Amino acid sequence: MAQTPRVLIAADKFKGSLTAAEVAAHVAVGLRRARPGVTVEALPVADGGDGTVAAAVEAGFTLHEVEVTGPLGTPVTAGFAMRGTTAIVEMAEASGLRHLPPGVFAPLIATTFGTGELLSAALDAGARTIVLGVGGSATTDGGAGMLVALGAKLLDVDGDPLAYGGGPLRELVSADLTGLDPRLKDTDIILASDVDNPLTGPQGAAAVYGPQKGADAQAVEALDAALGHFAEVLGRTDLAGAPGAGAAGGVGYGALLGLNAVFRPGIEVLLEVLGFAAALERATLVITGEGSLDEQTLRGKAPAGVAAACRAAGRPVVAVCGRLAIDAASLRAAGIERAYPLSALEPDPALSMRNAGPLLERAAEQLARDQL
Repeated sequence: MAQTPRVLIAADKFKGSLTAAEVAAHVAVGLRRARPGVTVEALPVADGGDGTVAAAVEAGFTLHEVEVTGPLGTPVTAGFAMRGTTAIVEMAEASGLRHLPPGVFAPLIATTFGTGELLSAALDAGARTIVLGVGGSATTDGGAGMLVALGAKLLDVDGDPLAYGGGPLRELVSADLTGLDPRLKDTDIILASDVDNPLTGPQGAAAVYGPQKGADAQAVEALDAALGHFAEVLGRTDLAGAPGAGAAGGVGYGALLGLNAVFRPGIEVLLEVLGFAAALERATLVITGEGSLDEQTLRGKAPAGVAAACRAAGRPVVAVCGRLAIDAASLRAAGIERAYPLSALEPDPALSMRNAGPLLERAAEQLARDQL
Protein backbone atom coordinates (compact mmCIF):
# COMPACT_ATOMS: atom_id res chain seq x y z
CA MET A 1 0.00 0.00 0.00
CA ALA A 2 1.45 3.38 -1.01
CA GLN A 3 2.50 5.68 1.79
CA THR A 4 0.26 8.70 2.25
CA PRO A 5 2.26 11.78 1.24
CA ARG A 6 3.24 14.00 4.12
CA VAL A 7 4.74 17.33 3.11
CA LEU A 8 6.89 19.51 5.35
CA ILE A 9 7.07 23.15 4.30
CA ALA A 10 10.32 24.61 5.64
CA ALA A 11 10.77 27.82 3.68
CA ASP A 12 12.22 31.21 4.57
CA LYS A 13 10.49 34.52 3.87
CA PHE A 14 10.10 36.05 0.41
CA LYS A 15 11.74 39.35 1.32
CA GLY A 16 9.54 42.33 0.57
CA SER A 17 6.51 40.12 -0.14
CA LEU A 18 5.70 37.37 2.35
CA THR A 19 6.82 36.24 5.79
CA ALA A 20 7.97 32.63 6.15
CA ALA A 21 4.64 31.78 7.81
CA GLU A 22 2.71 33.37 4.92
CA VAL A 23 4.82 31.44 2.40
CA ALA A 24 3.92 28.19 4.17
CA ALA A 25 0.22 29.09 4.30
CA HIS A 26 0.00 29.87 0.57
CA VAL A 27 1.97 26.76 -0.39
CA ALA A 28 -0.38 24.64 1.74
CA VAL A 29 -3.42 26.12 -0.01
CA GLY A 30 -1.99 25.25 -3.42
CA LEU A 31 -0.99 21.73 -2.41
CA ARG A 32 -4.43 20.93 -1.02
CA ARG A 33 -6.14 22.40 -4.05
CA ALA A 34 -4.30 19.95 -6.30
CA ARG A 35 -4.13 17.00 -3.85
CA PRO A 36 -6.98 17.35 -1.30
CA GLY A 37 -5.85 14.37 0.82
CA VAL A 38 -2.28 15.49 1.39
CA THR A 39 -1.01 15.96 4.94
CA VAL A 40 0.88 19.23 5.35
CA GLU A 41 3.10 20.41 8.22
CA ALA A 42 4.57 23.90 8.29
CA LEU A 43 7.82 24.85 9.99
CA PRO A 44 8.84 28.36 8.87
CA VAL A 45 12.62 28.74 9.00
CA ALA A 46 15.20 31.54 9.07
CA ASP A 47 18.98 31.81 8.99
CA GLY A 48 19.54 34.39 11.75
CA GLY A 49 18.55 37.51 9.80
CA ASP A 50 15.18 39.20 9.38
CA GLY A 51 12.34 36.90 10.37
CA THR A 52 14.26 34.75 12.83
CA VAL A 53 12.15 35.73 15.86
CA ALA A 54 8.95 35.31 13.85
CA ALA A 55 9.99 31.79 12.82
CA ALA A 56 10.71 30.92 16.47
CA VAL A 57 7.31 32.21 17.57
CA GLU A 58 5.61 30.13 14.86
CA ALA A 59 7.46 27.11 16.27
CA GLY A 60 6.05 27.69 19.75
CA PHE A 61 8.41 30.20 21.37
CA THR A 62 6.87 33.08 23.32
CA LEU A 63 7.31 36.63 22.03
CA HIS A 64 8.63 39.26 24.46
CA GLU A 65 8.59 42.90 23.36
CA VAL A 66 10.69 45.69 24.86
CA GLU A 67 11.60 49.25 23.99
CA VAL A 68 15.25 49.66 23.02
CA THR A 69 17.53 52.18 21.32
CA GLY A 70 17.21 52.05 17.54
CA PRO A 71 20.11 52.38 15.09
CA LEU A 72 19.76 56.18 15.01
CA GLY A 73 19.46 56.51 18.80
CA THR A 74 15.67 56.90 18.92
CA PRO A 75 13.46 54.35 20.71
CA VAL A 76 12.08 51.35 18.80
CA THR A 77 10.01 48.34 19.85
CA ALA A 78 11.92 45.08 19.46
CA GLY A 79 11.02 41.48 20.18
CA PHE A 80 12.86 38.36 21.22
CA ALA A 81 11.53 34.81 21.54
CA MET A 82 11.78 32.53 24.59
CA ARG A 83 11.13 28.87 25.29
CA GLY A 84 12.30 27.62 28.66
CA THR A 85 15.71 29.19 29.25
CA THR A 86 16.52 29.53 25.54
CA ALA A 87 16.13 32.93 23.88
CA ILE A 88 16.24 33.81 20.20
CA VAL A 89 17.49 37.38 19.79
CA GLU A 90 17.39 38.89 16.32
CA MET A 91 19.75 41.81 15.90
CA ALA A 92 17.63 43.33 13.12
CA GLU A 93 14.77 43.75 15.62
CA ALA A 94 16.82 46.40 17.44
CA SER A 95 19.46 47.60 14.98
CA GLY A 96 18.06 46.69 11.58
CA LEU A 97 17.85 48.62 8.33
CA ARG A 98 14.08 48.41 8.67
CA HIS A 99 14.24 50.96 11.50
CA LEU A 100 15.70 53.64 9.22
CA PRO A 101 13.35 56.08 7.47
CA PRO A 102 12.86 55.31 3.75
CA GLY A 103 15.89 56.38 1.75
CA VAL A 104 17.88 57.30 4.87
CA PHE A 105 21.17 55.56 5.67
CA ALA A 106 23.62 56.27 8.46
CA PRO A 107 26.66 54.04 7.89
CA LEU A 108 29.00 56.06 10.14
CA ILE A 109 26.71 56.66 13.13
CA ALA A 110 24.25 53.74 13.25
CA THR A 111 24.61 51.88 16.55
CA THR A 112 24.13 48.38 17.94
CA PHE A 113 23.35 49.76 21.42
CA GLY A 114 19.78 48.44 21.15
CA THR A 115 21.03 44.94 20.40
CA GLY A 116 22.87 45.03 23.73
CA GLU A 117 19.69 46.19 25.44
CA LEU A 118 17.77 43.35 23.80
CA LEU A 119 20.35 40.83 25.07
CA SER A 120 20.03 42.33 28.54
CA ALA A 121 16.24 41.95 28.38
CA ALA A 122 16.66 38.28 27.44
CA LEU A 123 18.94 37.79 30.45
CA ASP A 124 16.33 39.52 32.64
CA ALA A 125 13.74 37.05 31.32
CA GLY A 126 15.90 34.13 32.52
CA ALA A 127 17.75 33.17 29.37
CA ARG A 128 20.76 30.95 29.90
CA THR A 129 21.22 30.06 26.24
CA ILE A 130 20.94 32.88 23.72
CA VAL A 131 20.95 32.46 19.97
CA LEU A 132 22.00 35.85 18.60
CA GLY A 133 20.83 35.97 15.00
CA VAL A 134 22.67 38.64 13.04
CA GLY A 135 21.82 40.05 9.64
CA GLY A 136 19.81 42.87 8.14
CA SER A 137 21.67 45.40 10.26
CA ALA A 138 21.98 49.12 9.62
CA THR A 139 25.26 49.22 11.54
CA THR A 140 29.01 48.94 11.04
CA ASP A 141 30.25 49.56 14.58
CA GLY A 142 31.96 46.27 15.37
CA GLY A 143 29.41 45.61 18.11
CA ALA A 144 30.75 48.58 20.10
CA GLY A 145 27.29 49.89 20.94
CA MET A 146 26.16 46.42 22.01
CA LEU A 147 29.13 46.08 24.37
CA VAL A 148 28.55 49.53 25.90
CA ALA A 149 24.87 48.71 26.52
CA LEU A 150 26.05 45.60 28.39
CA GLY A 151 28.46 47.54 30.60
CA ALA A 152 31.68 48.10 28.65
CA LYS A 153 33.46 51.49 28.68
CA LEU A 154 34.84 52.85 25.41
CA LEU A 155 36.50 56.23 25.92
CA ASP A 156 38.18 58.93 23.83
CA VAL A 157 41.34 60.93 24.61
CA ASP A 158 39.44 63.15 27.07
CA GLY A 159 38.02 60.15 28.94
CA ASP A 160 34.55 60.74 27.51
CA PRO A 161 32.34 57.96 26.11
CA LEU A 162 32.52 57.60 22.34
CA ALA A 163 29.63 58.77 20.23
CA TYR A 164 27.45 56.13 18.57
CA GLY A 165 28.51 54.35 15.41
CA GLY A 166 31.49 52.94 13.55
CA GLY A 167 32.94 56.27 12.49
CA PRO A 168 33.78 57.45 16.04
CA LEU A 169 35.74 54.24 16.74
CA ARG A 170 38.77 55.95 15.19
CA GLU A 171 38.77 58.21 18.30
CA LEU A 172 38.92 55.25 20.71
CA VAL A 173 41.79 55.50 23.19
CA SER A 174 40.84 53.10 25.99
CA ALA A 175 38.50 50.16 26.39
CA ASP A 176 37.40 48.49 29.62
CA LEU A 177 35.25 45.37 29.40
CA THR A 178 35.43 44.46 33.10
CA GLY A 179 32.00 46.02 33.69
CA LEU A 180 30.21 43.70 31.27
CA ASP A 181 27.05 42.12 32.71
CA PRO A 182 28.32 39.25 34.93
CA ARG A 183 25.39 37.05 33.84
CA LEU A 184 27.07 36.72 30.45
CA LYS A 185 29.70 34.44 31.99
CA ASP A 186 27.00 31.89 32.87
CA THR A 187 25.20 32.15 29.53
CA ASP A 188 25.88 30.18 26.36
CA ILE A 189 25.73 32.63 23.46
CA ILE A 190 25.62 31.36 19.90
CA LEU A 191 26.44 33.79 17.11
CA ALA A 192 24.12 32.61 14.33
CA SER A 193 24.98 34.02 10.92
CA ASP A 194 24.87 33.06 7.27
CA VAL A 195 28.16 34.84 6.54
CA ASP A 196 31.69 34.09 7.73
CA ASN A 197 33.47 37.31 6.71
CA PRO A 198 36.37 38.69 8.79
CA LEU A 199 36.11 42.07 10.50
CA THR A 200 38.35 44.07 8.16
CA GLY A 201 40.00 43.97 4.75
CA PRO A 202 38.62 43.43 1.24
CA GLN A 203 36.20 40.74 2.49
CA GLY A 204 35.45 42.59 5.73
CA ALA A 205 32.33 44.13 7.24
CA ALA A 206 32.79 47.60 5.73
CA ALA A 207 34.02 46.59 2.27
CA VAL A 208 31.43 43.90 1.55
CA TYR A 209 28.34 45.14 3.38
CA GLY A 210 28.96 48.86 3.93
CA PRO A 211 27.63 49.85 0.49
CA GLN A 212 24.30 48.12 1.25
CA LYS A 213 24.04 50.41 4.28
CA GLY A 214 24.70 53.60 2.34
CA ALA A 215 28.49 53.81 2.66
CA ASP A 216 30.30 55.35 -0.30
CA ALA A 217 33.94 54.50 -1.08
CA GLN A 218 35.23 57.14 1.36
CA ALA A 219 32.97 55.93 4.16
CA VAL A 220 33.94 52.30 3.52
CA GLU A 221 37.60 53.20 3.84
CA ALA A 222 36.96 55.19 7.04
CA LEU A 223 34.90 52.41 8.60
CA ASP A 224 37.42 49.71 7.72
CA ALA A 225 40.21 51.75 9.33
CA ALA A 226 38.04 52.49 12.38
CA LEU A 227 37.19 48.81 12.87
CA GLY A 228 40.87 47.91 12.58
CA HIS A 229 41.72 50.54 15.21
CA PHE A 230 38.94 49.19 17.45
CA ALA A 231 40.50 45.70 17.33
CA GLU A 232 43.97 47.12 18.08
CA VAL A 233 42.80 49.07 21.16
CA LEU A 234 40.91 46.01 22.42
CA GLY A 235 44.11 44.00 21.95
CA ARG A 236 42.44 41.23 19.95
CA THR A 237 43.44 41.72 16.33
CA ASP A 238 43.62 37.92 16.12
CA LEU A 239 39.86 37.70 16.48
CA ALA A 240 39.36 40.19 13.64
CA GLY A 241 40.12 37.42 11.17
CA ALA A 242 37.87 34.84 12.82
CA PRO A 243 34.98 33.47 10.75
CA GLY A 244 31.88 35.54 11.47
CA ALA A 245 33.76 38.49 13.00
CA GLY A 246 32.57 40.68 10.14
CA ALA A 247 28.94 39.56 10.30
CA ALA A 248 26.34 42.33 10.53
CA GLY A 249 28.76 45.24 10.46
CA GLY A 250 31.23 43.55 12.78
CA VAL A 251 28.79 42.78 15.59
CA GLY A 252 30.20 39.27 15.27
CA TYR A 253 33.56 40.58 16.47
CA GLY A 254 31.98 42.21 19.51
CA ALA A 255 30.09 39.01 20.32
CA LEU A 256 33.12 36.74 19.93
CA LEU A 257 35.28 39.05 22.02
CA GLY A 258 32.99 40.40 24.72
CA LEU A 259 30.27 37.76 24.99
CA ASN A 260 32.45 34.66 24.44
CA ALA A 261 30.03 33.70 21.71
CA VAL A 262 30.49 30.62 19.55
CA PHE A 263 30.01 31.17 15.81
CA ARG A 264 27.77 28.71 13.97
CA PRO A 265 25.92 28.83 10.64
CA GLY A 266 22.57 30.43 11.35
CA ILE A 267 20.35 27.94 9.56
CA GLU A 268 22.06 25.01 11.30
CA VAL A 269 21.35 26.53 14.72
CA LEU A 270 17.79 27.54 13.89
CA LEU A 271 16.89 24.10 12.54
CA GLU A 272 18.03 22.63 15.84
CA VAL A 273 16.10 24.98 18.10
CA LEU A 274 12.96 24.92 15.92
CA GLY A 275 12.73 21.12 16.11
CA PHE A 276 13.35 20.46 12.42
CA ALA A 277 14.76 16.94 12.86
CA ALA A 278 11.55 15.60 14.42
CA ALA A 279 9.40 17.22 11.72
CA LEU A 280 11.69 15.80 9.03
CA GLU A 281 11.20 12.27 10.39
CA ARG A 282 7.47 12.60 9.68
CA ALA A 283 7.87 13.95 6.12
CA THR A 284 7.95 12.17 2.78
CA LEU A 285 8.69 15.40 0.84
CA VAL A 286 10.15 18.72 1.98
CA ILE A 287 9.48 22.07 0.32
CA THR A 288 11.95 24.84 1.07
CA GLY A 289 12.59 28.20 -0.56
CA GLU A 290 13.12 31.94 -0.30
CA GLY A 291 12.52 35.04 -2.40
CA SER A 292 15.58 34.65 -4.60
CA LEU A 293 17.32 31.33 -5.17
CA ASP A 294 20.77 32.41 -6.32
CA GLU A 295 24.48 31.95 -5.68
CA GLN A 296 24.11 33.48 -2.22
CA THR A 297 21.57 30.77 -1.36
CA LEU A 298 24.23 28.13 -1.87
CA ARG A 299 26.57 29.86 0.61
CA GLY A 300 24.66 29.01 3.77
CA LYS A 301 21.21 30.54 3.34
CA ALA A 302 18.16 28.75 4.76
CA PRO A 303 17.23 26.61 1.71
CA ALA A 304 20.77 25.24 1.45
CA GLY A 305 20.73 24.30 5.13
CA VAL A 306 17.34 22.64 4.82
CA ALA A 307 18.49 20.74 1.72
CA ALA A 308 21.66 19.53 3.47
CA ALA A 309 19.63 18.20 6.41
CA CYS A 310 17.18 16.50 4.03
CA ARG A 311 19.99 14.87 2.09
CA ALA A 312 21.50 13.49 5.31
CA ALA A 313 18.10 12.06 6.26
CA GLY A 314 17.38 10.69 2.78
CA ARG A 315 14.35 12.93 2.19
CA PRO A 316 13.63 14.53 -1.19
CA VAL A 317 13.43 18.32 -1.26
CA VAL A 318 12.10 20.80 -3.82
CA ALA A 319 11.92 24.57 -3.63
CA VAL A 320 9.63 27.51 -4.31
CA CYS A 321 11.05 30.97 -4.96
CA GLY A 322 10.27 34.35 -6.43
CA ARG A 323 13.12 34.21 -8.90
CA LEU A 324 15.55 31.46 -9.85
CA ALA A 325 19.07 32.60 -10.71
CA ILE A 326 20.99 29.31 -10.59
CA ASP A 327 20.93 26.43 -13.04
CA ALA A 328 19.41 23.01 -12.49
CA ALA A 329 22.80 21.35 -12.00
CA SER A 330 23.74 23.78 -9.20
CA LEU A 331 20.37 23.20 -7.57
CA ARG A 332 20.81 19.44 -7.65
CA ALA A 333 24.36 19.77 -6.31
CA ALA A 334 22.87 21.62 -3.33
CA GLY A 335 20.39 18.78 -2.83
CA ILE A 336 17.32 20.50 -4.30
CA GLU A 337 15.67 18.37 -6.98
CA ARG A 338 13.68 21.13 -8.65
CA ALA A 339 12.60 24.75 -8.10
CA TYR A 340 9.26 26.38 -8.90
CA PRO A 341 9.85 30.12 -9.42
CA LEU A 342 7.03 32.66 -9.48
CA SER A 343 8.85 34.39 -12.33
CA ALA A 344 7.76 31.50 -14.57
CA LEU A 345 4.17 32.55 -13.93
CA GLU A 346 4.69 36.33 -13.80
CA PRO A 347 7.89 37.69 -15.40
CA ASP A 348 7.34 41.27 -14.17
CA PRO A 349 9.21 41.40 -10.79
CA ALA A 350 7.01 44.19 -9.37
CA LEU A 351 3.79 42.35 -10.22
CA SER A 352 5.25 39.07 -8.97
CA MET A 353 6.09 40.62 -5.60
CA ARG A 354 2.69 42.31 -5.36
CA ASN A 355 0.81 39.10 -6.15
CA ALA A 356 3.22 36.68 -4.52
CA GLY A 357 0.55 34.88 -2.46
CA PRO A 358 -1.81 33.83 -5.28
CA LEU A 359 1.14 33.08 -7.58
CA LEU A 360 2.68 30.87 -4.91
CA GLU A 361 -0.56 28.93 -4.63
CA ARG A 362 -0.48 28.31 -8.39
CA ALA A 363 3.17 27.23 -8.23
CA ALA A 364 2.33 24.85 -5.35
CA GLU A 365 -0.50 23.33 -7.38
CA GLN A 366 1.96 22.52 -10.17
CA LEU A 367 4.46 21.21 -7.62
CA ALA A 368 1.81 18.90 -6.17
CA ARG A 369 0.88 17.56 -9.60
CA ASP A 370 4.55 16.87 -10.36
CA GLN A 371 5.72 15.54 -7.01
CA LEU A 372 2.76 13.98 -5.16
